[in-house]
Amino acid sequence: METVKLAGIEREASRIGLGTWALGGWMWGGADDDASMRTLLAAIEKGVNLIDTAPVYGFGRSEELVGRTLAEAGLRDQVVLSTKAGIDWRGETPFRNASRGRIEREVEDSLKRLRTDRIDIYFVHWPDPLTACSETAGAMHDLLKSGKIRSIGVSNFSPAQMDAMRELSPLHVAQPPYNLLERGIEADVLPYCRDNGVATLTYGAICRGLLSGRMTAETTFEKGDLRRVDPKFRAPRYQQYLAAVARLDALAQERFGKRVIHLALRWVLDQPGVSVALWGARNPGQLAPIDGAMGWSLDADTLAEIERIVAEEVTDPVGPEFMAPPDREHAPA
Repeated sequence: METVKLAGIEREASRIGLGTWALGGWMWGGADDDASMRTLLAAIEKGVNLIDTAPVYGFGRSEELVGRTLAEAGLRDQVVLSTKAGIDWRGETPFRNASRGRIEREVEDSLKRLRTDRIDIYFVHWPDPLTACSETAGAMHDLLKSGKIRSIGVSNFSPAQMDAMRELSPLHVAQPPYNLLERGIEADVLPYCRDNGVATLTYGAICRGLLSGRMTAETTFEKGDLRRVDPKFRAPRYQQYLAAVARLDALAQERFGKRVIHLALRWVLDQPGVSVALWGARNPGQLAPIDGAMGWSLDADTLAEIERIVAEEVTDPVGPEFMAPPDREHAPA
């Protein structure tokens, strides 16, 4: 397992982090607690020591499962634990709220659910247009000074928003979406982080399963699954993306004896400025591809061929913007 040093964290972090959104069940068609706990333990056994979660992942359920698993196995001190603040919810409708009061309540709830006395990386989950950045940054900085968190991160922030945070608080880590089909951050976020010493912990390495190579035109998703509202999974775009994935899979097999899922993960890890790539899994079997992404790199010719395949097949690309939650004023009552 490749590792990386992150600011404020004593233990080196694995370059693959376990993303636990699916373990909470919400937006992924449900989850099984026993399978989730076995997945966490299997990931750690593979050398994945960075675990990323959030209160909104199952409305506390993901954090509770992570905390319970680590506590019962006595593994808390062996992992880099990250979670988030700044999302509130009504029923199962999330909305942005990065006010000081919300952050101060959330950190205490997260510490309890995670059964720990400190959070290694604490992210503001989404920028909140209705809260002054100075208020959010001040609350996060106070948590850092108190020792409840070890480093400050932001997720889904633009360079301008990161600049505003850095005027009032240290900023150690950014968490943007990034994969070989969703590359918007290359124009601004990645260069900004490289230039300012901000580590990047990217999410969505296989684009919500699209780059797994397992999906076909007949694949369906259960009610409540995020992909039912993802424009990538709707015709005619879906057919374009499937065609690109098929060609990428053939490329991976021909040149490396790998599959597209390994190619996609290696591609993210090889991009300049990427510190860690998050990998989502809800059962131990879904961790298997991690091994196939270690110990090799993509050459310049293959990187160019990947660019060509995607450009030729995906003529109507779309990003991950659909995932953004509303602000408080526009959230359903």
